Amino acid sequence: MAVGQFVSQAARADYDTIYDRGFAVLPEPSERRDVPTAFGTARVYRFGEGQATPMVLLPGRAGTAVMWEPNLAAFAARGPVYAVDLIGEPGRSEQTAPITNAADQAAWLTTVLDELGHPGVHLAGYSFGGWLAANLAIRAPERVASLTLIDPVQTFARFPMQLLLRTALTLVPGIRERARASFLRWIGGTDTVAADDPVASVINAGMRSYRIALPTPTLFTAAQWGGVTMPVLALIAGRSVIHDGAKAAERARVALPRARVELWPSASHSIAGEYPDAVNDTVLGFLGEIEREEAAG
Repeated sequence: MAVGQFVSQAARADYDTIYDRGFAVLPEPSERRDVPTAFGTARVYRFGEGQATPMVLLPGRAGTAVMWEPNLAAFAARGPVYAVDLIGEPGRSEQTAPITNAADQAAWLTTVLDELGHPGVHLAGYSFGGWLAANLAIRAPERVASLTLIDPVQTFARFPMQLLLRTALTLVPGIRERARASFLRWIGGTDTVAADDPVASVINAGMRSYRIALPTPTLFTAAQWGGVTMPVLALIAGRSVIHDGAKAAERARVALPRARVELWPSASHSIAGEYPDAVNDTVLGFLGEIEREEAAG
């Protein structure tokens, strides 16, 4: 199996320019770290200070740390936040060995957490990053103090056929540039995407410039969910095109009866950017409840 890589050096240079422009809208990180793993080097940025249990943020496909622009300042005001560029995706991480299954995905992420030196973190994932976060919580629950899933793919409900067909069109020569622009508008639940939008620009550049070679995420079984006992917050977008939101929320409540599952009927898959203040308040309120319960003993 191949590894993910940029299609050319010129494409990499063009992407780096767009990435740097997008990253410039984030708060200044207090640390940049490249963590070696068995599958490549993971770029990790630290934001925020203090003694609170850190948050670790995993973005959606091609989103990189830049994807958290609507949320990062609020999260960092609480305490330490680590934003990860995913191995096998466009960004500043570098894949050097094939990632063939869910165990490999959990392995490199566990190595990153080992390097950060925190026994348990508040793990938050968005879209594909939500699946990654759930996968780690299932395979290494002792590493996760809490789990926040923001409209995660292939986690509580399957990809719909329309999503698979539209994704395939973004790979067809001759139409892929138009198809990609249309795909991003469709995913975001909007008729237009601003040309200077930093998140959309980085995602579009990544999809154009990088060839991903990762396994397709698979749904988790009831038995796997049975081992997840940490506090869980799941925010499901009612207008999401990556799954049937209502069915995903229903299945999340069945799989995790003690979890806090919220269906946001008017939200698209871009929920964290559409409703940043509400998402930030909900996530931080969830973490605050955990910390108050811990303090109370």
